[in-house]
Amino acid sequence: MSGNRVVGFIGLGNMGGALAANLVRDGFEVMAYDAAGPARTPDGARWAPNPTDVARAVATVVLSLPDGTACGNVMGELLAARDRRVTHVVDTSTVGVAAARHLAATGLSYVDAPVSGGVAGARKRTLMVMYSGSDDDCARVEPVLAGLSDRRRRVGVRPGQAQALKLANNFLSASALAAASEAVAFARAAGVDMAVLLEVLNASSGRSGATIDKFPQEVLTGRYASGFSNSLMAKDLRLYLHEVDETDGPAALGAITEAVWEAFATAEPGVDFTRIYPFVSGS
Repeated sequence: MSGNRVVGFIGLGNMGGALAANLVRDGFEVMAYDAAGPARTPDGARWAPNPTDVARAVATVVLSLPDGTACGNVMGELLAARDRRVTHVVDTSTVGVAAARHLAATGLSYVDAPVSGGVAGARKRTLMVMYSGSDDDCARVEPVLAGLSDRRRRVGVRPGQAQALKLANNFLSASALAAASEAVAFARAAGVDMAVLLEVLNASSGRSGATIDKFPQEVLTGRYASGFSNSLMAKDLRLYLHEVDETDGPAALGAITEAVWEAFATAEPGVDFTRIYPFVSGS
């Protein structure tokens, strides 16, 4: 494999598989690996048996992994590969500020590039890619970022800044979904139809991403298949509170929100995060 339109991709879960498929459709040759095996490899991508083979074949690798530990392990394998070609990593994982800074210091050029918008957004290319890194590193991987989504924004000049924005975003998303679940449960107990309730809320000041998107698409329909788990949301909120604590920032609402999601993830680990509505409402 050779040329500028060749990229490695490691981590083919719900989000990673969709992003890797976007790169294929954008004309990239994609060499993909996932610890679960080749079954998730997108059509048109080439399966790699391990990260070492990816490191030897391509200059840029995209990561979509569950946490900073997994990213660190994979980057260690990339760095240790004999005769490696890889020089740049685009990390779409949510790992936290401290982990992004640590990963950026390991020896590969690192662009911090978490994403927001869900699997549906990834497939429609409306996903927001927020990224930070040096001028040279961001310029080098810009074609890959463009292949991931039509919506992207550079938010800082060093790794960790995009993570801070992603964690702030997920805190707001988690808070809105939990609050909407309580509000909807209250109104339904009074006999208000959920479809009518959402229609009015979305024309009123209480609307949010939860009422505009997640409730109509996942809760009202009973699908509960957004592609993002409650366990990952709980992990992101733990990261958020840790980073807030590091800066001595306010966390009164953050602590309450994190406690709700931890309780949910403990009671029903690994389910779709939109199932917080039946968890909160007891339905």
